[in-house]
Amino acid sequence: MASTLGVLDGQDRRPFVSCLLGLYGCRWRRRQRSGAGPADCCCSKWEGAYLALLVAAFCLTLIFLYFWVQAKNDYNDFDWFNFGNMGFWFPWTVVLLVIAAVFFSYTAMLMLLAICLLSHRQTLCLHWLHKMGVAVSLAFAVMATSVMSELWGQGWSTLLLSFQVTAPYLHVGGVLVMTTLAWPVALHFFCVGSTVRRGLILTVYLVFLSVVYLVPLGLYSPCIRPEGTLGPPPGLIAHRGAPMLAPENTLMAFEKAVEAGSDGLETDVTISFDGVPFLMHDRTLERTTDVRQVFPNRTDTLAAMFMWAELQSLNAGAWFLSTDPFNTASSLGKEERLRAGNQSVCSLLDFLQLAARTDKLVIFDLYQPPEGHPYRMSWIQRTLDVIHKESSIRPSQVLWLPPEQRCQVVDVYLDLQQTSGTELPLEELQRMRIVKLNLHYTSMSAESISAYTAMNISTNLYVISEAWLYSLAWCSGVHSVTTNNPQLFHAMRRPLFLMTPDEYNVMWLITDVLSLLLIVTIFAFQRWQKQRVTGAGMLDEGTYSQFKTELSDIWSVSSDTKTPNLATSSAQSTWQPSS
Repeated sequence: MASTLGVLDGQDRRPFVSCLLGLYGCRWRRRQRSGAGPADCCCSKWEGAYLALLVAAFCLTLIFLYFWVQAKNDYNDFDWFNFGNMGFWFPWTVVLLVIAAVFFSYTAMLMLLAICLLSHRQTLCLHWLHKMGVAVSLAFAVMATSVMSELWGQGWSTLLLSFQVTAPYLHVGGVLVMTTLAWPVALHFFCVGSTVRRGLILTVYLVFLSVVYLVPLGLYSPCIRPEGTLGPPPGLIAHRGAPMLAPENTLMAFEKAVEAGSDGLETDVTISFDGVPFLMHDRTLERTTDVRQVFPNRTDTLAAMFMWAELQSLNAGAWFLSTDPFNTASSLGKEERLRAGNQSVCSLLDFLQLAARTDKLVIFDLYQPPEGHPYRMSWIQRTLDVIHKESSIRPSQVLWLPPEQRCQVVDVYLDLQQTSGTELPLEELQRMRIVKLNLHYTSMSAESISAYTAMNISTNLYVISEAWLYSLAWCSGVHSVTTNNPQLFHAMRRPLFLMTPDEYNVMWLITDVLSLLLIVTIFAFQRWQKQRVTGAGMLDEGTYSQFKTELSDIWSVSSDTKTPNLATSSAQSTWQPSS
């Protein structure tokens, strides 16, 4: 009966196994299939090497995909970096994301097929096309990781920061993976005849399982905090306005930022050849204006070498609609698109007047003009004159960031909020009357932020545009952030991933206990399955032996009975009665 059930079970699973073999090794015909016996190896040495390459490709594509997803905060900077090197706009970040997702999905599918085949005691034989695909996937992951590390090393700092908010959930994912792997591990543990190999399999699995279970002991996340200890949300300083809703550094962009609830406005200031400070991030005008059409012979000329009248003749908004750098231009209405497409270069005076009317803080990078420029040595004073003599903004609204001539500026303009773009010793910060630090977000540290706060120095981090980064900054006690996305952050009422230590401990314990119960159940079931198969085999062998013995006995008795009859018959046929 047990043997019959085993045969029926095998027949029920045969179409599924055939499908697995076909997808993994293109072995669709019956004669191409081969199963591994209880003591056999799952594959040849070469196939084992290809399996190792598959595992490596899967792990590396997973790491790169996770890295690239978390780096989304800096996609815009990366695309414009490529624009500066190549001279044309293309969304390289999205293309790279799609390619990484395709390679990861492909290697994950092959990994799943391999695990399923091993679970059904099938010999692995990867098709040559898949072998090429695995090699290409592995090469892509290695090259992409190397290139990103070379060109964009800060991305790894972003990756480490992401673990502070995603680690609790990555732990749950890791436990789920180890629990799933319990099935093929248990199956091979009970199929292997060697005690040494059994011990090795179980030891390796238990070591990895223990590490995954105990990861939370070394986990740190500022978003896991006692209830009631969360501070206020960081203030929002709009980076070049609201560049997702309007062309950057234009009056429309800053008006949109004010409407979105920003607390401050950030920009970049250059001084024209005739002494008018205006807003422009790049050294040239090519990226954000139509200078190529208006002044075709001056495309590469530095922006500071143009007269203000020439700058006013340029269109500073059409590029936003044609390149759509944040993929948000389609959200604008017809009138807003028309207005965005007709924006002009904005002057520092107009920018300051808008901030004065709306009572917003301002912060800006100030670029020194090149050699041969009339204001090369007086660019600081010219900017201060616009702030104090031409605009109506209060000096206390200005976060003064330029480090040049700071000592003179501090002594004369006492009301400006002195802001440092670098971390310095506390004594030096106090000597220069620094009240705010403006740092890159990769410098985020709850400890250092707390230390600066104790000295009455607030912290602003730039540029944060993703919700998880803003949540981490909020939980770390950051006072303000410079962002491309003020409209999103203004609507957030609490950080993402926020939980109390008790809530996380409960999640941790429930996850580990449920996983352990499932793993024990899987091993117990595989042990019972092994005993059932072994018992069925012994029963079949005993029944056959008994049947063979009984058949021999029957044949022996039959032969003994028939032999005399044959002799008698022979005798009768030769005996003649006397007459």
